[in-house]
Amino acid sequence: MGSHCQTVRSAGGLSPMFRWALLAISIVAAGWEAPASADTTAYPSRPIKLVVGFPAGGASDVVARAVGQNLSQRLGQPVIVDNRPGAASNIGSEVVAKSAPDGYTVLLGTISLSINPSLYRNLAYDPLKDLVPVTQISSAPFLLVVNSAVPIHSVAELIATAKNATDPLNYASAGNGSGAHLFMELFKSMANVPLTHIPYKGAAPAMTDVLGGRVPLTFDNIITTLPLVKAGKLRALAVSTDTRSVVAPDIPTLAEAGVPGFDATSWFGLFVPRGTPREIVDRLQRETAEALKDPQVREVLLSVGSEPVGSTPTAFAAFYRAEIEKWAKVVRSAGVRID
Repeated sequence: MGSHCQTVRSAGGLSPMFRWALLAISIVAAGWEAPASADTTAYPSRPIKLVVGFPAGGASDVVARAVGQNLSQRLGQPVIVDNRPGAASNIGSEVVAKSAPDGYTVLLGTISLSINPSLYRNLAYDPLKDLVPVTQISSAPFLLVVNSAVPIHSVAELIATAKNATDPLNYASAGNGSGAHLFMELFKSMANVPLTHIPYKGAAPAMTDVLGGRVPLTFDNIITTLPLVKAGKLRALAVSTDTRSVVAPDIPTLAEAGVPGFDATSWFGLFVPRGTPREIVDRLQRETAEALKDPQVREVLLSVGSEPVGSTPTAFAAFYRAEIEKWAKVVRSAGVRID
């Protein structure tokens, strides 16, 4: 040891004690880094849970299973869809936000994740602080629709009817603060039309009453409404996005139909708990982006009106933050609050 220290001293001009202190520090540092490196290199070594904050069979579930099945093949481990419905997806989101940041619990986030921070005073998690955006899976417009028996055939006719009606024109939604509610509130403010909100406990009962003629109008995801439009049960007046949908190119945008600047989209994306190693975030993003190129996955998404995206974590984070700010303004303007 003496000769070794002498060599170190002559080579670096440092005392043996100082050199050994540096060596000890480097060993400790290496020890702290080793587990993360080992984990990310081996990832994934067990099944991954993909949490969906809505019931099985809905749009989120369809997207999760299409993408999850392909990811299972790419990652070499099962991707298990775990439906945790309730509280406008807050139950499922909280599960992921409070999970270990190891890449084995992933959230399928939706537009609700950008609306809920403005609606709920006492969320048990902070989406911006507790979750990390991985990639936007897809984007889908909402459709502004009326019951096919309603004598309204365009957005211009809807606006005129609402403004001239003796009794308020009602619209249905999946509940206070739902996408359908806030999309319509944005439409009301931008088109300056009086409409009365009729909230339901979910999209299914809301649509049931629109189809039954008890409420004439609603704004709902193209995934669930387009089949009803094609079946002749609903009439589509416009799509919510600033460009036409590739699956329904004959339906005009609201901007084209007389509400300039209107642009709102429903979306799906992956999130992981804060603290998840960047290597895992990047791996999930890359594999998901590749999955979205698969013809079968694309066919499933497009068949329900959802257009694949596959953005980078940085791009998705910027998009997500802009969505939170956008819908916060709508929530404040509409005076919506859920405690």
